[in-house]
Amino acid sequence: MLRLLILGGTADARALADALVQRSGIEVITSLAGRTRAPRLPAGLVRTGGFGGVTGLTNYLTEARIDLLIDATHPFAAVISRNAAEAGTQAGVPRLMLLRPEWTAQGGDRWTMVADVNEAADRLAGFPGTVFLAIGRQELEPFARLGDRRFILRMVEPPTGALPITDAHVVAGRGPFDLDQEMALFHDHDIGIVVSKNSGGASAYAKIEAARSAAIPVIMIKRPDLPDGCRVKTVEDAMSWVEDRRKLLVD
Repeated sequence: MLRLLILGGTADARALADALVQRSGIEVITSLAGRTRAPRLPAGLVRTGGFGGVTGLTNYLTEARIDLLIDATHPFAAVISRNAAEAGTQAGVPRLMLLRPEWTAQGGDRWTMVADVNEAADRLAGFPGTVFLAIGRQELEPFARLGDRRFILRMVEPPTGALPITDAHVVAGRGPFDLDQEMALFHDHDIGIVVSKNSGGASAYAKIEAARSAAIPVIMIKRPDLPDGCRVKTVEDAMSWVEDRRKLLVD
């Protein structure tokens, strides 16, 4: 039995787990960070919570007798990806990154590219209007200094505690969202600018399309540097990698 660990939390990770559990001879374990109280669970076994850095993940790979490791985390989960690269090397476990293609500007897009959330907050001073802040809830602090701005935040679940941003309205919702939904949100909240991470993929792209259609500027945060190693862009290619590695292990 081939034992495979997926570092998940994304739609691609769920799709990969759902597909692999259908194949005989593969035991699939998906690890979730545990930040969402009611996550969409993939097929197969699920582990929730952190590992404890590189050492913890290395120990888990060894003790759980993991044969293959697939990093299918969010493109901005750079710390987890770096830990996975180091742990895979230390434990001698082959590692793959499933990394969906990033978005590229199209005709009509009004993008300002920035390196990180701190630069995004600095650049907001040059743009008027209500801000649709589509970056999750982990990195809101840099925007707290912009006390004169109104923010619309979308989160999977309502926050349990106070937010660092004073004038913030939370819209709870779980994607994917379509173009009509995003256009309605922009209209209802009089959105003047969007701040987004370049997550890539189709499930979160409608807000970028809506901004283009409404001629709304977007401050686009570039992806962080990620570790070197084998990468694929699609679930299908990841499945092919698993099959290729399985043949090598059997041989």
